[in-house]
Amino acid sequence: MSAKLLSAAIPFGETELKIESGKLAKQAAGSVLVTYGETVILVAVGLAKEPREGTDFFPLTVDYEERMYAAGKISSSKFMKREGRPSDEAILKSRIVDRSIRPMFPKGFRRDVQVIITTLSYDESHDPTAIAVIGASAALLQTDAPFEGPIAAVRVGLVDGSFVLNPTVEQMESSELDLLAAGTEKKITMIEVLANQIGEEKMEEALAFAQKAIAAAIEPQRALIRADKEKVDFVEPEHWTAVKDYSYKKMESVVSEIDLQKRDELLLKLTEETTAHFSEQFEESLVKEALDVVFLKAVRSLILEKKQRPDGRKMGEVRPISIEVGLLPRVHGSGLFNRGETQALTIATLGAPSLEQWVETVEEIGKKRYIHHYNFPPYATGEVKRLGGGNRREIGHGALAEKALVPVIPPREVFPYTIRLVSETLGSNGSSSMAATCGSTLALMDAGVPITAPVAGIAMGLVSESDDNFQVLTDLQGLEDFAGEMDFKIAATEKGITAIQLDVKNKGLTAEMIHQTFTDAKKGRELIMKEMLKVIPESRKELSKYAPKIISTKIDPEKIGELIGPGGKTINGIIDSFGGKDVVLIDIDDDGVVMITTVDADVAAQVKAIVEGIGRPIEVGQEFTGEVVQIMKDRNSGKDIGAIVQLTPNRDGMIHISALGNGQFVKNVSDVVTVGETVKVRVKDVDPERGRISLVRV
Repeated sequence: MSAKLLSAAIPFGETELKIESGKLAKQAAGSVLVTYGETVILVAVGLAKEPREGTDFFPLTVDYEERMYAAGKISSSKFMKREGRPSDEAILKSRIVDRSIRPMFPKGFRRDVQVIITTLSYDESHDPTAIAVIGASAALLQTDAPFEGPIAAVRVGLVDGSFVLNPTVEQMESSELDLLAAGTEKKITMIEVLANQIGEEKMEEALAFAQKAIAAAIEPQRALIRADKEKVDFVEPEHWTAVKDYSYKKMESVVSEIDLQKRDELLLKLTEETTAHFSEQFEESLVKEALDVVFLKAVRSLILEKKQRPDGRKMGEVRPISIEVGLLPRVHGSGLFNRGETQALTIATLGAPSLEQWVETVEEIGKKRYIHHYNFPPYATGEVKRLGGGNRREIGHGALAEKALVPVIPPREVFPYTIRLVSETLGSNGSSSMAATCGSTLALMDAGVPITAPVAGIAMGLVSESDDNFQVLTDLQGLEDFAGEMDFKIAATEKGITAIQLDVKNKGLTAEMIHQTFTDAKKGRELIMKEMLKVIPESRKELSKYAPKIISTKIDPEKIGELIGPGGKTINGIIDSFGGKDVVLIDIDDDGVVMITTVDADVAAQVKAIVEGIGRPIEVGQEFTGEVVQIMKDRNSGKDIGAIVQLTPNRDGMIHISALGNGQFVKNVSDVVTVGETVKVRVKDVDPERGRISLVRV
């Protein structure tokens, strides 16, 4: 039976959002076509009929598929025109959708759910991220999966002091805030923020503004629920209940043990005892899975009822912090940030403006001069795994740390370098992304980058029994993350918030929970910032001796073509004459500003002189030291008539044979100078019409 055509219209800022189902991808478990302005996406859901065997997690995958045709583009790659590996931006969108919908499934659900979002049309004005969340929610509502939606997402900007709902791409260019929030009618389930140092109170106002808009975008989705798809009731697995009844009281004494080694010994003993007890009833893997659930429930009870954290800390206490800078002798800047068992080493590298990263996606073609990469090797958690390229977690954490520092990176006019940060996570027990953020601030300051303010970050947790009975945890550690219901990361300067990332495992946070989190996070962040500034109170005044130096000069913009030369011949010739791009790089702006990057001050001065020589006219009386590049001969007689001397990379002049001997008769040019020899000359005459320059040797 073909699916019935269904549609819903949702108010979405200044533009209506339309959702249709039953038109495309009819064999999917659920699918919708979402139109917003002239941006169109297709969201299709695949749903396995049976739980995946041997799985102890919810197998949800979300893929955001960019299509270059959506924006009328063909990839600029010479070799690959077909879309390949998803861009970092596509991966980040996938993560946003995943984090928004995952909490709305019951714990213990084990059927594979696959959400595929495909951009079919992009109008360069209406961002597809928020509508991808709405589309995923609407598509899931059409399936029989126990999805406890609908949910919605909105974007909020702050332009000229006023909040703007779902701003256009153009409006976002002047916005002080980029907030993306998802949730239900009354609660927030996901937050992603880039902000220009905005205070907590204003951020709470923005979230309240977003919550109202989310509520308005939810109800119309119910019109898309298919009558032929009855939701499957999810029942907690039998082995969970049995193991919990048997082991919970004993588990309470296990989690109350603060000594980690003793706790591990007690847990091992209880695991052996419980698996033996249920050996004839359940498979060992199922018993261990259920024990994990019991363990987490006991940890939650410890925190909520006994007001005790697993490591003995107070609820608002930050773990011990130690900091070092300048660890590595040959890098341009480095910072080591330790907080408890979490350890992040960030390295800063400075490069020429031309080393900016090119970005090509459906939505954007441009450059990035500030880049942050995050690595998480398996040994950071004592594991052994196969290494590969950056996975989704690494890309997401790197993007968050990068976003946290964006508002304080000096503008190109002040600091023209390309800046790359790499955070190596050397140990992890909670919030390594915020450790990377702190380490990044340290590395930038150690490198002498004049950031406008230092940034510190902290992760906050939550354990709750109800909306009224909850406990916020400062400086979330790994065990509390697994047992708790939120990972609320907040980065900020002393002035205000620069970045937020929120994931939840429950059905969302109330305004009271968010307020308490902001309040406690600020106290913890201030403590961390104080420790950082003890070690390095401000950016170093000088760059590392191993960092390249950039000197600038300016030429007439009309001379840019002469500096570049046909096919780049002139500028590449200058670079090659000094040892190639490993030694010196030259970057030219449209306004005639030329930036010379090299570690050698003498090379910089010489290249600057050459560039400035190209940029100004040659006048009578000027003196040059140049290379003899050719001996000129008379076409008829074959006799020497002079020598061609290169004055600048794009200008030559000729010394007539009569002007080579300083008053002495010269029969052959080669008797006085040879090709490749350097000579000093003075300009005798310039023929502006024919472009000929006559020289005399001095």
